Amino acid sequence: MTCNECQNLIEAYLDGELDLVRNLEIENHLKSCPTCLAIYKNQQSLKTAFSSGALYFSTPPALSRRVQKSLYKVNQNRARRVGLVVAAALAAVLVITIGFFTFFQNGSNDEALSKEVVASHVRSLMVNHLTDVTSSDQHTVKPWFNNKLDFSPPVEDLADKGFPLLGGRLDYLNNRMVAALIYQKRQHLINMFLWPTQGGKDVTLKFSTIQGFYLYHWSKGGMNYWVISDVSTKDLEEFIQLIQSLT
Repeated sequence: MTCNECQNLIEAYLDGELDLVRNLEIENHLKSCPTCLAIYKNQQSLKTAFSSGALYFSTPPALSRRVQKSLYKVNQNRARRVGLVVAAALAAVLVITIGFFTFFQNGSNDEALSKEVVASHVRSLMVNHLTDVTSSDQHTVKPWFNNKLDFSPPVEDLADKGFPLLGGRLDYLNNRMVAALIYQKRQHLINMFLWPTQGGKDVTLKFSTIQGFYLYHWSKGGMNYWVISDVSTKDLEEFIQLIQSLT
């Protein structure tokens, strides 16, 4: 991360508006850059000063009552004028909302979950917590999840296909505990997250890219699958085809 990038994001960082990846990038940059650290501390001091109660003054009670009384009269008149317009508009909005609610909701959920998956993938690589159980034996990894999850994830060892199993761990996505299986392709790591679907409906394969990572997800046999890596799309698609053929 450059100094310009860091300085442009400092306010958002202070306000807690950045995702995990950006937060980590800024924190690492601040550790090694005295200039950006000084700017960060100045911004932090300003934020603290502006939030101080000493900068705020209470409104006199008499003035508050007069303002509230005036606003009440204005609002009453305005409400009568726009009442009919609002009723007509609400009817139109209701029709549009019914038609598009499901589409936008699904799109929004997928986008938010994609960011969670990226954050979990990056976190597993950065904090030396890639696996809770380290084994290439599927008969060791699968039983390890017993009594830790409310479902039994399918575990396959694909070493003979070029994707050796490294192990598994517990993770948290979509407001629940999920299983994470870790595979390897040459020097690249693949995280595959699994948890049960709601309603058991199958969903066709979807693809997206975020921050240089490739994401694929689908639902099959009552299970959600989210796969993420920086390996080539050709290798990742080969991995997914193998998983889908075995589940």
